[in-house]
Amino acid sequence: MSKNPYDQFPHITTNEITLRRIIPSDSDSLFEIYSNEKLFVHSPSMLKKNKDAVANMIGHFERDFNKKKWILLGITLNDNPNFIVGVAEMFDYDSDVNMITIGYRLNDRFWGKGIATKTVKAITDYLFHDIGINRIQAFVMPENTKSLNVLRRNNFVEEGVIRQGHVWKGKGVVDLTLFSMLKSKYIV
Repeated sequence: MSKNPYDQFPHITTNEITLRRIIPSDSDSLFEIYSNEKLFVHSPSMLKKNKDAVANMIGHFERDFNKKKWILLGITLNDNPNFIVGVAEMFDYDSDVNMITIGYRLNDRFWGKGIATKTVKAITDYLFHDIGINRIQAFVMPENTKSLNVLRRNNFVEEGVIRQGHVWKGKGVVDLTLFSMLKSKYIV
């Protein structure tokens, strides 16, 4: 029996990281992420140069959750729960297929520490076990090797490249590699 991922705002905790609601006091750490050009080279989102714009986004996260459009979570390390080191996303939920798309972005100061890999595992565990999702998918620009490797380390299946099949803000028409994981193939 599957639940709707928008029935309750997720709070996901593992031994090392927590994925939680983003609150107004997170605006400085969120600005550090959304104003970093390195983090938007392979992303459909746009860079934010203004702290007020980032602070305003936090209210939109709550609104988008209530509209059942998008779930955005702050990634924190358990030894510093008040500092967001990245964001994790769940969106494009399709109840007919029982499928959802995920995404993630990590502050580059925390790259190379396994945090993105642990984040994808935490999201996958949550969606399969707590929500009952059947299919999780992610789209990655083929040149984004770090993100490709995160999904591969989590045993997502590379389904292929969708050539010139999506328009990403600020990027135009792009190629995207599609990865997926099915609940029936998931090994904890």
